[in-house]
This record gives sequence, C-alpha cells and structure tokens, in this order.
Amino acid sequence: LVVEIKALPWPDGAHAAAVAAAQHRCAQKSAFDAAARFRDSQIDPLPSHASAPTMLRIAALGACASALRAPPRPALRVTALRSTVENVAQTEVTSRDKVMTFSYDTERERQYEKPVYKGTGDGMGGDDGEYDVVVIGSGMGGLACGAMCAKYGEKAIVLESHIKMGGSAHSFTHAHEGGKYSFEVGPSIFEGLNKPSLNPLRILLDVLDSELPVETYQGLAYWVPTSNFDGTGPVRSWRFQLGDPEAPGGFYEALREHASDGELAIKEFEALRARLKTLGGSTSAVSLLNLRQDPGFLATTAGSLPFVLTHPDVFADLPLTFDSLHKTVDVLVTEPFLRNFIDTMCIFCGFPAKGAMTAHMLYILERFFEPGCAYCVPIGGTENIARAIHRGGAQFGMDISLNTHVAEIMVEGGRATGVKLKNGKVVKARKAVVSNATPFDTVKMLPPQESLDPAMPGFGPLQEWRDTLGTLPRHGAILHLFVAVDAEKVVDGKKLADHPSWQAAADSQSTNPAHLIVQDWGRSMQDSQNLCSFFIPSLLDPSVCPPGKHTIHVYSSGGEPYETWEKLTPGTEEYEAYKEERGDILWKALENCIPDARERAEFHIVGSPLAHEAFLRRDRGTYGMAWAAGTSAPFAGLLKFSPIPFPFPNLKTPVDGLLRCGDSCFPGIGTPSAAASGIIAANTIVNVETHIAMLEETAKKDPLYSFLSPGPFQWLYRGVVSGFTPSRELRGEGSFQATSGTRVSAAAEKAARAA
Repeated sequence: LVVEIKALPWPDGAHAAAVAAAQHRCAQKSAFDAAARFRDSQIDPLPSHASAPTMLRIAALGACASALRAPPRPALRVTALRSTVENVAQTEVTSRDKVMTFSYDTERERQYEKPVYKGTGDGMGGDDGEYDVVVIGSGMGGLACGAMCAKYGEKAIVLESHIKMGGSAHSFTHAHEGGKYSFEVGPSIFEGLNKPSLNPLRILLDVLDSELPVETYQGLAYWVPTSNFDGTGPVRSWRFQLGDPEAPGGFYEALREHASDGELAIKEFEALRARLKTLGGSTSAVSLLNLRQDPGFLATTAGSLPFVLTHPDVFADLPLTFDSLHKTVDVLVTEPFLRNFIDTMCIFCGFPAKGAMTAHMLYILERFFEPGCAYCVPIGGTENIARAIHRGGAQFGMDISLNTHVAEIMVEGGRATGVKLKNGKVVKARKAVVSNATPFDTVKMLPPQESLDPAMPGFGPLQEWRDTLGTLPRHGAILHLFVAVDAEKVVDGKKLADHPSWQAAADSQSTNPAHLIVQDWGRSMQDSQNLCSFFIPSLLDPSVCPPGKHTIHVYSSGGEPYETWEKLTPGTEEYEAYKEERGDILWKALENCIPDARERAEFHIVGSPLAHEAFLRRDRGTYGMAWAAGTSAPFAGLLKFSPIPFPFPNLKTPVDGLLRCGDSCFPGIGTPSAAASGIIAANTIVNVETHIAMLEETAKKDPLYSFLSPGPFQWLYRGVVSGFTPSRELRGEGSFQATSGTRVSAAAEKAARAA
C-alpha cells in the first residue's frame, strides 16, 4: 500500500501524510495479532539447573521481581497509535465501562516549541563529574534510588531539570498582598507515614534514619451524585473512615446508611476480603524492599518461604495478583454503592477496577481497615517528603544537582556511560545510569538510532525498545486549580465557618482535608470533567498560608486531552479563556464544600496540561503509563512457565548499564510505588550480600520490620546466586554503610544551617 501511495502523483508534501495515514490504519488492523505474537515471544526460560523448590519460589515471587534479565530479543510492536483526533474524541462522550488511554509517537517531535514557564529554571546548571551511579530526575523513584545507592556505598548523584526536587511531589509558593501561600502540585493522600508501617515510603525513611513530621487524619470525604449510587436519593456527602470497619462511624456504618442494601454490601465486602485474604497476607510476608531484578531475589525474598509453604493456595492465586480487579469484583460484588467505592479506591492508580491490578486493592483491604491506620499530611508541604529522602541520602554522600537538564544519555559500545547536560558538560557513570523520567521522555534522551554503530551489542533490540516504549499507551494530562480563600470574609452574611459543609470538613474530631467528587456515575472515572479531588492542607497545617486563610488544590483525574491545548500560547486571551472554561468543573467540585468559593477567593490559578508538562517535566503532562492489567506489557520479561500477565516493562533495558525507575515501572503509579521502584533499581545495582545487610539492619529497627529479614532460608540460595549479582553490566565497587545511629531530622538540619 505504501509503495502504491508513493507511486501516485501526489501534490508536493502530501506523500508523507498519506503514507503515515496508511501505516496508521495497517497498525490498527494488526494490533491484536501483534499482541498475541508478543505474548508468545516474550517468555524467558528457567535456568536449566532449577530445582522443583526453586521453580516454586520463582512462581510465588518471580512476577514481583519482574524478569531475571533484560529481554534477549526485540519486542514486537503491539500498540496501534491513535491519531490526535481519536485521543480527543474518546473524551467527548465517555461511559463507565470504557477504559481510556492516549498514545503518541515520541520519536516524531512536535514542530513547535514547548512553552517555558518562569520558576522552572533554564536547566543550564550542573558540572562535569564521574560517579558510580547517575540518576536522571528527582521524583520519588529517582531520589529513592540515589539515596539507597549512597546507603549501599555507591557514589551517586541525582540530576534534576527543575529548580525543585520531588517531581510530582513538590510544592510551590505564591505571594499575595504580603502573605505567602504554599500549594501542592501532585499527590496529597498518604497513608502510614506517621509510624513504622508497610508503606515502602515510610520504610525507606526508616532505612535512611530520616524524620518526616506529619499530621494525621482518619477520613476521606465523598461528594457523589446520589446517596444510593444507583440513581435514586438526594445529592450529598459521605465519609470513608479508616480503621476497624465495625467501629462507630466506620465503613460498615456508612454502608448501612448509604448503600441500597447495607447488609448485602457488608456481606459482599467481607466475601471480597476473604477471597483475597491469602494474597493480602503476602504483603506482610515479603516487602517491595526485598526485590531486585536478578537471580539474587531468590535469597533476598527467602524469608517469605514459610508463608508460601503454609499457604499453598497462593499458587492458584498468582495470576490474579496482576490481573484486572474487575474480574473478581464482578463475581462477588453486586451492590452499586460498594462497586463504586471500589472503583474510586482504584482510580488513584489511573484506572477504575477495570484495568487496575488486583495487587493495588490488596494493600487497601489489608491495611486501611486496621485499628490505628491514618492518612498523613507532611508538615510544610509534600515537598518535605523529598527533602527527608534527600537528607537521608546526603548523610551517606548522595549528591543532587538542581536546574540540571539532561540533554542526552551517552551510549558507547552498547553501554550507557553517562549523560551530557544541556550546558554541554558531561557526567560519567562507572556502573549505571538510572532514568526516573517517563519512558516517553527517556526515549527522547537516547542518541538518534542512526548515530549509533549498527555493529554495537544490542543495536537491533534498542531500536525495537525505543519504538515500543515511545508509543506505549499513557494516561492523559491533569487539570489543576489552586485557590486561596479568606475564611473571615463575609459573603451574603456568612463567614466560611457558617457553612455546614465546611463545618463537617473542619470538625476537630473528624477533620476531612481530602475530598473526592464524582459528577456522573454513568461516565468514565478517567474523564477529567467527571471525577475531581481537592485537598485542604491548611486544615491541619496552618503554616502553609497566613492566619484566617486556607489553601486548596483541586485537580482532575488523568484524562485531560493534550491536543486541544498544544497550539495555544500561554498568556494569550484565548489560552486564559480556555483555562477558565475547562477549569470550571474544578470550581464546581470545590463548591460542594465551600458554596461561595469563587466570591471568597483571594486569588486562583488554573494549571493547564502545558503547565503540568513544564513544571513536572512529563511529556504532554501525562499522569503516567497506562497499560491496563490483564495483559503483558512490552518487555515485561515473563517467565516461560508462568501464566502471570505482568503489566510493566522491565527496569532493565537493552542498553547495558541503563535502568529505569518511577511510576512507569513496577509497582506502578503512586508516590509509595514510585519510591519502591527506585529502591528495587538500587538493589539491582549492588550485590546480594550488600542488599541483605540492609534488610537485616532494617529488620531490627522495629518489630513490624522483622519480616524484611531473609531468615535462615537465604542460605539455600545465597551460595548459588551470589556470583550472579549484580548482573555483569552492573559490576563495580561499593560497600554498605551502616546506620549512623541517629535520626536525620528537619530540626537538626535547620539548626545546623543556623550554626
């Protein structure tokens, strides 16, 4: 077809467009066949010497550790690229059962310049240097990787393009009439940061002996179209309370009050928990911190062997772990209120139950209903999470360079040897380069394929890898509304505290700083004009704004199409009008709690996908990779015997010494998950003895962490796997640094600066 098109007498410049259109349609036609071929081609064999117990261990935990090595052969192209028209069209009329994803070809750069925003830096910082590990990006994954590498004795540096660290988890300050207002730009809901917990982010802080002051709260407010979630009843709010579901005000009380059949909802919820109980128990048998992507994981996860041996039914449930949750929910749950609650709990990973991994719900079912469970607000803003990780890593020698944009990942002889900065300077890497950027941004940092030697190792697989990762489906962008309100201002005879809805949010016994709003249950929860959230940190942390004021961050789900924004110029009348038009839904969401929010506002800022892209350094402002659970992602490296569909690409790449971390890698979207991916990357870089030394040390810090120890069963594997860790392309020097014995705190840092 392409040959025939080229032979026709097209007008000048029309050949390329016609060819592209033809290729696009051909790709659509063959997408399902390609996906089937991919499943058959991307299977790694077991080592020939593997014993039956070893096979059982791999079956139980192999999916969590991803693959034993990078894929030995190129992946087939499995996704058909949507046109920009299709990306937008799917958002115009959405339905509840429709899973939305967006796709682009990042190898075809746009023919216009991205907008540059004041306050993000020019990226011209950074100096020449040489390190063991060079990390690109200071999101949670990048900071965790850099800090853990330093803990392990590696000389590590984190390079951040922005002038602030933290990636999506950072804050910004806006001055208004002499006052300073601090706003979150990313995630706001954190659980288990106030004390030792199974949250990998909290465990990381304890590994690094770094303190993070937080305030806590126990509930999440819902604003929903109907009280019964099935089209009947008045519009009103309800509260999801963490902890014992049978306690006063607990989840079962909410089910009895709001569900169409409360007792049925409770029965079905208990059935769901019972069905997933064994898999849920595995979350306290092995931690994400035990994982690494090489054979060493057999030794580091050996502490879970007693659980595996005493719960043989875990084998039957392994495929379920990474399968779509809706397959289980559809069998067990019929009550509309409960089904919708489950969808909203999943949506923070990017998908509702249809598309979300079952593993995402395991933690919620196991931990959110324990007595003492709490949501947490970092004092001073979310950016203090990044600062706490930085403090912890810095005590072991981790460097960080802000306003330092990486222009290119240097590849020589099939190996990543360092990075070239925007200012022309070079930072060399002796062992590894780790990209915390999205796969779409990572692909763009690689040298052009034509500039590489075709004879170099991995040339062919690299071409396929970059083509595939550059076109992976992704979530859309996010809309933001940042609002400062005056609580004392009198509007129509009322101060803010006079509104019953605000009184409920600000109640000292059941403070609700976090709110979730659904406009229409019949529409997709990925629809940015349907599902929104807002967060009021000043309810618990008054330091973020002047007295008598409140700061609020309202944000949409990750389904805002980028195409309608990309040709607009920031600051123009057209751009500002479109911001207000698309942002109106965010105002309406906030008005559920603050009816006179617009009149009470001191100022407001609408954050567009263009701003999201510029400030958070994410291609087209994407919320993240969107590979729906139930199918294998390209380069997932599945084990040959395993039926488990692993929905994440490997941390490793076809380029020796180039690894990835972040929310496009296992275990996925979310601040704790991104941090865990960085830890897994760091674990993979060091030998298994160094990794186990960290686990044993951490296991002694709190009784809850005892399960981190690989225990005596590690010796069944250490002698066999030790020589294979780290992988050949990651060999180097480094020695584990024991803890300093003292906590690294913000107060100590402040005192040191004052001195």
